[in-house]
Amino acid sequence: MKIKICFLLLALSLTGPLFAQNVLDGVYVKEHTATRTPLAYPYLREADVMWSKRIWRVIDLSEKINLPLRYPESEQTRDRKSLMDVMMDAVEEGSLTAYSFQDDEFTSPITIKEIQARGGARTDTMKMMRPDPPYDEYDTIIAREFSRDKVVGYRIKEDWFFDKQRSVMEVRIIGLSPLVFAVDENGNVREGNQRISLFWIYYPEARKLFANAETFNRSNDSERRSFDDIFQKRLFSSYIYKESNVYDRRIEDYKSGLNALLESEKIKDEITNLEHDMWEF
Repeated sequence: MKIKICFLLLALSLTGPLFAQNVLDGVYVKEHTATRTPLAYPYLREADVMWSKRIWRVIDLSEKINLPLRYPESEQTRDRKSLMDVMMDAVEEGSLTAYSFQDDEFTSPITIKEIQARGGARTDTMKMMRPDPPYDEYDTIIAREFSRDKVVGYRIKEDWFFDKQRSVMEVRIIGLSPLVFAVDENGNVREGNQRISLFWIYYPEARKLFANAETFNRSNDSERRSFDDIFQKRLFSSYIYKESNVYDRRIEDYKSGLNALLESEKIKDEITNLEHDMWEF
């Protein structure tokens, strides 16, 4: 009898980890988002584009509608990641290319170490004094790490155009860049809360990745959206900070305060009115 009990306990100890690995956090296995393929863009010829305008926008992650792009914070949940975690994980494993922050033309790929250094990660050496005699000095290394949770917004580079073949006004995102606050040598945010770009990604290259990354849906947990859904369906809030112009300048270079906001709205209204005017009889 004792031998049978020992065998039973041994069997339970061996099968216990197997049961633990098969725990399902939910009532069904999620398969839809992980196997999705992004909807292909309609074919577009140069001859069909009768009007186009390049626009640059900023997505502020402090706005409520944009919170699904920011949360969850790093390593918080198993089923979802923030947009920054999705991009950085892909860059680290080599499935997504990060381009230099110095321009938005996707010409110079950069490494993960360059991104982290841009975000404030570095190692400093400081002299410290021992608390006991003979009170001599020694060097100590202070490491400052880059946190993905420091991302406060995103820049978007996009093209608006009118396709006369299909008689529609469309927009296609070309690039995406995360923003962080600029910091000084001590790691403190600089005066003026200036935001700087960490790197750029080429959006068409990232569409497959974004289509397979689940994000939060406030209304229905069983119908989770993907990041590609958010960008393609324009389920975010943003403001225009630049349009293509002969001076290649931003709105803040010639407008400030409320006037800059009004100029941003003016550019948006001009695009909307252009589409309406084309259908006016």
